[in-house]
Amino acid sequence: MSQYFIESPKHCAKKELNLGKFRYKKLFYFLSAFVFPFLSFILLIWLILRPSKPDFSLKETNVYQLNLSSGSHLLNSSIQLSLFAKNPNQKVGIYYDELQVYAAYKGQQITTYTSLPPFYQDHEDSNLLSASLVGTGLPVAQSFGYEVGRDQTAGRLVLNLKVIGKLRWKVGTWVSGKYRFNVNCVAIMAFGPAIPTGPLTSKQGTQCSTTI
Repeated sequence: MSQYFIESPKHCAKKELNLGKFRYKKLFYFLSAFVFPFLSFILLIWLILRPSKPDFSLKETNVYQLNLSSGSHLLNSSIQLSLFAKNPNQKVGIYYDELQVYAAYKGQQITTYTSLPPFYQDHEDSNLLSASLVGTGLPVAQSFGYEVGRDQTAGRLVLNLKVIGKLRWKVGTWVSGKYRFNVNCVAIMAFGPAIPTGPLTSKQGTQCSTTI
């Protein structure tokens, strides 16, 4: 005579629960044996190296145009700039992604964004970056012309040249996620009462501030 053993639903549920616990234990052992040590190693390398943020310095700025359209508060501008980017780290490389440059005057953006091509910077390496910034019919505050006139009377024009983008750190073959950074450079140039025959120029080599 054949015998049939029928397990109750409660007994089946208990077996499934034990099987689920076994799977979780296997997953935990795998993470403990492979993933956690790897992440700990990466963290240790990161803490030892502690990458420093890149250094930027303004080499030259030339303002070719900065005037309002007749009878309006729409600005036309043309600015050329060059700046140095330096990686101060001895063992960490830097990938620069999504770089954009623009100019501002007294908190007002006076050019559109100009994109720079992405690039990689090796240990303690330096790169010269150049950008042409333009603005056509950009709306500005009603006080813009008055503020520029005051600067002309004072004999100098102060502009902010800004870089925004994202970077990634490279340690050996490991590359970090993306970090947003901002660069602010101050250009000061002589701006007398007489109409200049050439562009307004700044060549003082100002050190820029960088935040990540």
